Amino acid sequence: MTNHKDITNRRIFSGIITCLALALAYVPIPGLSQKIIVVSGSELAEPLEELETKFEEKYPNINIELKFQGSQDMINNYIDKKNDFNPSLLIPANGELLDELNQRWQSQNNSKTFYEEPTAIAKTFLVGIAWPERGKILFRNGKFDWQKLETAMIAGNWQKIGGKQQWGSFDFITTDPTRSNSGQITMNLWALSKGNNNLNTPAIKSLFSTVKRGVYLPPRSTDILLQEFISRGPNDADVATVYESIALYRWQQSGASKNKPYQVYYLNPTVETLATAAIVRRDVNEATANAAGKFIDFLIQPEQQKVFVQYGFRPTHGNIDLVSVANSPWNQGIPGAQVNPQISTLAAPQPSVLGEIKRLWQRVQ
Repeated sequence: MTNHKDITNRRIFSGIITCLALALAYVPIPGLSQKIIVVSGSELAEPLEELETKFEEKYPNINIELKFQGSQDMINNYIDKKNDFNPSLLIPANGELLDELNQRWQSQNNSKTFYEEPTAIAKTFLVGIAWPERGKILFRNGKFDWQKLETAMIAGNWQKIGGKQQWGSFDFITTDPTRSNSGQITMNLWALSKGNNNLNTPAIKSLFSTVKRGVYLPPRSTDILLQEFISRGPNDADVATVYESIALYRWQQSGASKNKPYQVYYLNPTVETLATAAIVRRDVNEATANAAGKFIDFLIQPEQQKVFVQYGFRPTHGNIDLVSVANSPWNQGIPGAQVNPQISTLAAPQPSVLGEIKRLWQRVQ
C-alpha cells in the first residue's frame, strides 16, 4: 500500500515539475535567447520604444536593441561597415532606400541582401509647418507654396516679403539631403515644382544653392529637426518640412514651449513615405532572422498599428479609423491636420534620383 508520505512526496515532485515547465516557458534560457539589433529612422523612435516593451513581454526569449540614425546614414553605415554593432533589422523612412541598399550591395557582393521581401510597417507624408503669424504672411491663401518659400529665402528677411521688421531674418529648416530622407524628398519636390524633371539645369542648381546657403548646419534626422524648430521658435526658425507623423505627435510640445503651436500645411503634390523593415543577411544567422521576422509580424498586427496611429503615423495594415483610435492626434484639433487631405501623392524618388540629389547638394556653394 502507498502511504500518505509517498503521496505527499509525489505531489511535491509534481508541483516542482510544473513550476519548472512554467519557468522554461517564460524565462529566457541561456543559449536559446535571441538578440536582434533594430536600426530605425529617428522618426519612429517613440512608437518603437513603446512596442519594444510589449514585444519582449510576449516573447521573453527575444531581446530587442534599438538604434536610431538618419535614414540615408543608415544605408551608408551598413554598406560601409561604419557601425560598431551588427544590425539584424533595418527600418528606413521609405522602401526606396532599401532598393538603393540592395543595388549597392549587389554591385559589391555575390549574395542576397535580405532574408525576405521588405515589409511596410507604417506610412506618412512630407508636410510643411510654420508658426501661425509667419504662415499667414508667407502662405496668404492657406496653401503651401514652394515659389513663395524660395522668394522668401532669396529676400533673406521678413520685412522684404511683408512681415514685421522685428521678425528679422527669414529662417527655413530642412534636414541634410546627404543624410536624411526628408531632406531628399524636400529638394525633389521643390525641384519638381519648377515643372522640370531634369535636376541638371541652371534653375535647379540655383535653387539648391539658395537653400544650402540659407539652411545653416541642417540636422541629420527629421525628429532632431523638429525638436530644434520647437526649441528655437519664431525669429530663429520660421518654416520647416517634416513628416506629418512627428508634426502631429510633437504639436502639443510646440504649444507648451511657445504658447502658439505651429500650423500644419499639406504639400500638393507630396510624397507618401513607407517606413519599411528588412532583415539583412550579413552576420545574421537564421535563428536571429526568425526572431526578427516575429518582430515584423508583431508590428503589423492591428493593436500595434494603432500605437503607430497614436504617434501620428498612418497604418499600412488593417482597416483602422484614424479618429476612433484612443489618443489619436487626428481628434485633437491640430490646425491644418486632415484625415483625408485633398492632395495627390507621388512615389518616393528612385535611387538614381536620390543619388543625383545628394551629388548636387554636395557640389553647389
